[in-house]
Amino acid sequence: MIQVSDFGSKDSTSPVRRRTGIDPISAVKMPERLTAAVDAWAEAHQLTRSDAICKLIELGLKIAPPVHSSAHPIASDATRIEEIAVHEIETLLDPALPVDERDRRIRRLTEGPPEFSHERIDLPKDPPKHRT
Repeated sequence: MIQVSDFGSKDSTSPVRRRTGIDPISAVKMPERLTAAVDAWAEAHQLTRSDAICKLIELGLKIAPPVHSSAHPIASDATRIEEIAVHEIETLLDPALPVDERDRRIRRLTEGPPEFSHERIDLPKDPPKHRT
């Protein structure tokens, strides 16, 4: 039997992370040239390297354009791609074509021929029909 002398003893100390009220540490890997530039900027503004990096990131984020994320980015991307395709197809089609023929050609090019609609993975499948 293996005995552990201080197992369960109140005298044993285990490492405990105490809340110190400071921000978490983040390591940043930068080329020497960039580190030198940050250090020069920090010295000019009388900041530590860590504070300079934080300030430079804050400044960069303030002037960066906002990133808009949509709830359905894939669907909106697909819609936008289809709009661009329709626009390009319209520029290639003969303007003398009747409207219904233009629409038919655009539909066949964007949706594909109806013979292959069952192969498309982006379209909902019809439920299987039961034979009676």
